[in-house]
Amino acid sequence: MESVSGGEDNVVPAAHPIRTTVALDGDVGRIAEARRLAAGFLTRVQAEHGLPVSARAMDLTQLVVSELVTNARKYAPGPVVMELRIVGATVEVTVWDSNPVLPVARTADAGRVGQHGLEIVLAVTQGFEVQREPLGKRITTRITLADAPGGDVTGRHPH
Repeated sequence: MESVSGGEDNVVPAAHPIRTTVALDGDVGRIAEARRLAAGFLTRVQAEHGLPVSARAMDLTQLVVSELVTNARKYAPGPVVMELRIVGATVEVTVWDSNPVLPVARTADAGRVGQHGLEIVLAVTQGFEVQREPLGKRITTRITLADAPGGDVTGRHPH
């Protein structure tokens, strides 16, 4: 059986993955709710499973959730589904929306006001995937839970 490690003494069987899923309706207040849900999820992961969750991971997860849910609310009609899942030493943030158009990061432009969300997400995550679904798309990002000694803001080790 696969397992998710939380240190030598803390192993969570893959048969019982640590995850939460929530459907968010069109209310703008749902973006703040999504951030609160993400913070609560990571707090429970740390308290109940003993997995390390750095302040950096907590902040970046809320930032990524905010950016992805904001874009879904802005560009896709209908509901948004957010899933948070622990995979190894990372938290996966997945957001599904009904718009099949895949996002494209714009070229850097310090003079541009707004529309930097995808650039921010790409800069602070360890992984980013977009999948077209039969209805809409699914965006999945990965953020390292623990700070790496000497690592940068994303949790990556410098080369």
